Amino acid sequence: MRRKIDFIYIDAGGGHRAAAKALAEVIGEQQRPWDLQFLCIQDLLDSIDYIRKSVGIPFQDLYNIMLRRGWTLGTAQMVPVMHLAIRMSHRAQVEVLTRHWAAHRPDMVVSLIPHYNRALREALDHAWPGTPFVTILTDIADYPPNFWIEPLDQHVVCGSERAVRQAHAMGLPESRVVKTSGMILNPRFYAPREMNRAEERARLGLRADLPTGLVLFGGEGSLDMARIAKCLSDAASGVQLILLCGRNQEALRQLRSLDSRIPLFAEGFTKDVPHFMALADFFIGKPGPGSISEAIAMGLPVIVERNAWTLAHERYNADWIEERGVGLVVRSFSKIADAVRTLLTPERYQRFREGISGMRNRAVYEIPAVLEDILSRSGYPNETPPAPAYGNAIM
Repeated sequence: MRRKIDFIYIDAGGGHRAAAKALAEVIGEQQRPWDLQFLCIQDLLDSIDYIRKSVGIPFQDLYNIMLRRGWTLGTAQMVPVMHLAIRMSHRAQVEVLTRHWAAHRPDMVVSLIPHYNRALREALDHAWPGTPFVTILTDIADYPPNFWIEPLDQHVVCGSERAVRQAHAMGLPESRVVKTSGMILNPRFYAPREMNRAEERARLGLRADLPTGLVLFGGEGSLDMARIAKCLSDAASGVQLILLCGRNQEALRQLRSLDSRIPLFAEGFTKDVPHFMALADFFIGKPGPGSISEAIAMGLPVIVERNAWTLAHERYNADWIEERGVGLVVRSFSKIADAVRTLLTPERYQRFREGISGMRNRAVYEIPAVLEDILSRSGYPNETPPAPAYGNAIM
């Protein structure tokens, strides 16, 4: 019998959808008898999106604009305000989601998003009691309270020891918490590669003999990329850069018009990140869980920035980099030339590469078996949904 599994994602940032699609690809490769449905929480809750009604821009798009333009100062103060707003519309969220699942019965719901898991779990309980609910963190650790992990009847899949400890501290029993070997990565990062790096670099207008940095700030890019390139150019740093700007056309324009003293190759949004990383020797970017995990999977020591502009829920990632000994953390990318010089010191570079070599992230191949185990132990939800517990209070 085929089982129906709903994957919940959001397009605020690119990591949530990417993780869901990566898992789906592996599930397909493993020929598991599941029918997957991808549901964007923005679409599910669009009728009660007060931000879109107020300013005409969906919440997820507002978040992406903030990333693209670097409006990230004060996110630690913004998160509690956002959680208050989400809690104020909690009743309406549960009602909307309950109606959806009453009409579309799943055998399991897998959330790859933060913030809304309490509403998702409660709505599923109203529509189909007993249906398993799984939260897969796409961050290295939680940013409590009320971010990823809630004290709910749920299973939690964590990619780090810190996240496991946080789940237990929230009261979840050991049987409901699973640790994987890292973050979910696209299977392309595990594919064997045969290439002539010198020829491929030359094809991009780069030199074969220079240390090569890969600069990446996620799918939305950042104007910091042009500043990084200029700093390394002005310092005559002896390196060259591949800069992947994502959807940030202004960053791409600035880079392609930069009069640089070092070789540069700038590209917009691409699905060939593994290929470009295979041409690089080190990584520069923000401490996003996906980007740094991809870099480490490709053997690249990393340099990231942590300061007041760093997203609050990504600040621990910088600590994790230092704890694991896989790269450097700087206070400001204005010091990037010094950081690159330090990173490329043979002794330091070798130490970082040794730290990376001890890490084996296979999470995307581990999680389908975790989901299978949860499904096998869950039985089936009730055949008839109960009457909704809430009235018609839509906010």
